[in-house]
Amino acid sequence: MRILHVTQGYAPAIGGTEWLIQRVSEELVRQFGDEVTVFTTNCYSGEAFYTPRLPRLPAGWSELNGVRIRRFPVLSRVSQVLRLLQAPAHRLRLPGNQHLRAWSGGPLVPGLARAIAEHPADVIAASSFPLMHMFAALQGARQSGRPVALHGGLHPDDRWGFDRPMIYEAIRAADHYIANTQFEANYIVERGADPARVTDIGTGVDVERFAGLTAAEAKARLGLEAGPVVGFIGQMGRHKGVDTLLRAMPQVWQAVPEARLLLAGARTLYADFMEREIRAWPAAQRRKVTIAFNFDEADKPALFRAVDVLAYPTGYESFGIAFLEAWACGLPVVGCRRGAIPWVVTAGRDGLLVPFQDDLNLAEAIVLLLRNPRWARLLGEAGHKKVEIRYNWREVGRRFRAVYEKVLHNL
Repeated sequence: MRILHVTQGYAPAIGGTEWLIQRVSEELVRQFGDEVTVFTTNCYSGEAFYTPRLPRLPAGWSELNGVRIRRFPVLSRVSQVLRLLQAPAHRLRLPGNQHLRAWSGGPLVPGLARAIAEHPADVIAASSFPLMHMFAALQGARQSGRPVALHGGLHPDDRWGFDRPMIYEAIRAADHYIANTQFEANYIVERGADPARVTDIGTGVDVERFAGLTAAEAKARLGLEAGPVVGFIGQMGRHKGVDTLLRAMPQVWQAVPEARLLLAGARTLYADFMEREIRAWPAAQRRKVTIAFNFDEADKPALFRAVDVLAYPTGYESFGIAFLEAWACGLPVVGCRRGAIPWVVTAGRDGLLVPFQDDLNLAEAIVLLLRNPRWARLLGEAGHKKVEIRYNWREVGRRFRAVYEKVLHNL
């Protein structure tokens, strides 16, 4: 089968969707011998879609692990200007403000729809809303008369990003929709999608990749030998709950003064705010913080292995791959009781859930796990069993291909 994946970024760009599409693409090549091509941008992160000064990858063709990749340049200066207009247009409910929000968020890629229409693929699949390449994929598929599957990654609580009728019109026009959780599947069916053309798949993790290093070795490598470690490993942004964790940690230190904090992820514009917040802390607290920006993907197992509790208090998550990576290490997790997350983390069985942006409850959950290591270990073990059974890449790749087979043969 010839498959064209269209996505906002691809390795070495970092992000949950980027990693998912990379692994699914590689599984399709490895398991089935499919010919997989990825059309993507030359940006490292979504911030670059509207921030011209951020670094770029070279545009053009390359290959990685049997997958052909074409990176398109982005008109970030246009989106940068449009961002000045989007907020007042939305506030005033001006006609077309959903389109203005889409154009300002980008990525604006001239010629992408035409390139999709001209590329020789049997099936076209695109991830993720509300970004503009999703609509280009639908347009290109329709122009060439080929089936298209959309993998949305919706965050329904983010009304700014997802309260847009154009998204649900596109979903209804597609041949199939791939949801990350049953929560997301139910959400789009309520908005008119055909249940027979919606499949809940989710994402995956390499359990074996996290098994070669002990916690003691990982902590020694990072200089974290003294005290238990609370970790956040993921995209640095307010929407990921980093601000809530920063407010919670002084409360954690009142109960567990020996605890350490590890923050790891790609450096974003939000990181400047984060560092200012930490600089305002007393020196004794600042010394308990380790920050790992722009870490190499090969270092990720060591980062997770060094953690005793993963605190990932995000409120806008279509799934949350960080939970799977923590469970691959047998770690307990703390997430938020919001959106799709309760469909991934089973409260009291493999992790704890707290209200979104509630630093007091987050601190209490972290302290509870740090003070009860046996219970924390049982939660982590339950999560480990979950990823072994359902969230391994071989199974995820097989499920994606089953959808592509279905749309190709109009089943």
